[in-house]
Amino acid sequence: MDVERRGVYAAVSRLGSRHRGQHGRSALVTYLRDDVAPLCRARFHTEEVRRQMLSAASRGVHLLGWKSYDAGQQALAQRYYLQSYVLAVESGIPGQDGFVMRTMAMQGLRLHRPEHCQGLAETGLNRAKGRVDAETEALFRVVHAHTLAKIGKRRHALAEAEQARTLLTAAPGDEVPFWALTWGPPAASVYSRTAKVHETLGDHRAAAQQYTLAATARPAGIYARIVALDLVAGAEMHLRRGGIEQACATWHRAIDHMDGVYSVRPRKAVRRMRGDLARFRARGLRCAAELDERARDFLVGG
Repeated sequence: MDVERRGVYAAVSRLGSRHRGQHGRSALVTYLRDDVAPLCRARFHTEEVRRQMLSAASRGVHLLGWKSYDAGQQALAQRYYLQSYVLAVESGIPGQDGFVMRTMAMQGLRLHRPEHCQGLAETGLNRAKGRVDAETEALFRVVHAHTLAKIGKRRHALAEAEQARTLLTAAPGDEVPFWALTWGPPAASVYSRTAKVHETLGDHRAAAQQYTLAATARPAGIYARIVALDLVAGAEMHLRRGGIEQACATWHRAIDHMDGVYSVRPRKAVRRMRGDLARFRARGLRCAAELDERARDFLVGG
């Protein structure tokens, strides 16, 4: 029973990683309401089966929160995250409640509301530290690092990010819990979030390097949308440090991964890119003109 539910959530997660937030959301809502919710209220043969069922339900609601977040419905996303948190607490699975808190901290950072993010990230880390495998702990630490960077604690942020990278190789072979694989391989998530730490601190060269690592660490077929967004972010870092040709080459790679991806965020990124390129097109820079032409075709074709 538990294996079946994890398989369903994994399949919908893969669709969401490639397509927009709305993709598969109605089906998941129906599945959780009609099948999973009644099971959570049922009687179980053992306490362990009950805990695993609640854990799987928490993961499903967490996925709904992510899909709502990606679709721009932030208040709805927060409500789903809170429901996911309650289920995770009730399940008693080590670290899963903290993982939901980590996600809420990430949402706050994305919305430029860092006031409570550091506390959320730190509490989430404390609930997982010593209770999860090293790779999963790295996911907690790198988000904590980002919140520290946001409040100006540069030295502590860099130290925490370095600790996260160290943890990636601390215990090879340990199993990562299924609820920690929301965004794919832990290493890719750590690299991407480390890039955001460097970006926040103004080190655009280091940020570009980490975004590149993140893009290469994810299976492109499954996570094409996320790979494209990491490459877009990397291109923007190259541009900020004056590397227009390297930025154009990275943007081309990003568009390569957008083929067949039906999502609002990549299209917004392409429109933003065209705006960034305007001054270079005006100077007659060939790589900027060629990229803009490709971007225009992409937007028309989508």
